[in-house]
Amino acid sequence: GMTVLVSMVKQIISRGEKIKAVACASTGDTSAALAAYCAAAGIPALVLLPREKVSHAQLIQPIASGALTFSLDTDFDGCMKIVQQLTESKEIYLANSMNSLRIEGQKTISLEMLQQLEWQVPDWVIVPGGNLGNISAIGKGFLEMKEVGLIDHLPRLVCAQTERANPLYESYLKDFKEFHPKKAQPTLATAIQIGNPVSVKKAIRILKQFNGIVEQATEDELANACAEADRYGLFVCPQTGVALAALLKLIDKKEIKSGERVVVISTAHGLKFVDFKLKYHENHLKDITPRFANLPIELPADVEAVKRELQQRLG
Repeated sequence: GMTVLVSMVKQIISRGEKIKAVACASTGDTSAALAAYCAAAGIPALVLLPREKVSHAQLIQPIASGALTFSLDTDFDGCMKIVQQLTESKEIYLANSMNSLRIEGQKTISLEMLQQLEWQVPDWVIVPGGNLGNISAIGKGFLEMKEVGLIDHLPRLVCAQTERANPLYESYLKDFKEFHPKKAQPTLATAIQIGNPVSVKKAIRILKQFNGIVEQATEDELANACAEADRYGLFVCPQTGVALAALLKLIDKKEIKSGERVVVISTAHGLKFVDFKLKYHENHLKDITPRFANLPIELPADVEAVKRELQQRLG
């Protein structure tokens, strides 16, 4: 999504229009993409982040790419409000997903997914939901492929939200008849800690067209889903943990049945959240029971001591 947007901005500038910077509010990942592509294009980037609510790995990416980075004493929704005000000036260009150019790029996720699945439509696609651009774009991609005849039916979509930032889930429980923004509470899934998503109308429209479901995950559920997935070599981020927890809950509810093909969208790499993962294994996360904790075993530098431990562990 971001490469499409930045490419279009570069074209606009080439026509002589004055754009001082491309700006976004972010919980970490959007800012990294914006900063990287703007650096490559030679366009100034402006990033607004909520102070102390993104990981160090997320913070360093826009900084390293040279973006003008503002750390604001608010949450993502507060950053989003300010960036919308800033971009009322045509000289500051909005890069968040309410800009349709982002959706046009992100919809190619659906195309790439089907290419990898040899053009077999999955039964389900589960997407972590915060600002709700991804679920909107993925749905748009599938609809367009059906329209041109690349596929003959649609998957069902699931938007997965953390229990602590779940306004779409609450709307889903009322058949989307009403939507009320809310104050997002602190969550391990910091990238989707959003209580007033800007793409909510698009997301609701898509979910209705796909007979979609919105599910939520508690902190304990998402943390353990992450750790369980890591046991398969995936090393996922906490946002993906929300989606995996939703998968497990929908299986338990018999919504997703044995033999159905499910795609879970992973939105970031676990290396951006190593502090979360370390605290999980150290049992230092509040209200989390780490069912898959696996700490190093400290031993003296003695081969016999190592052999004894191996015998005890492996038999």
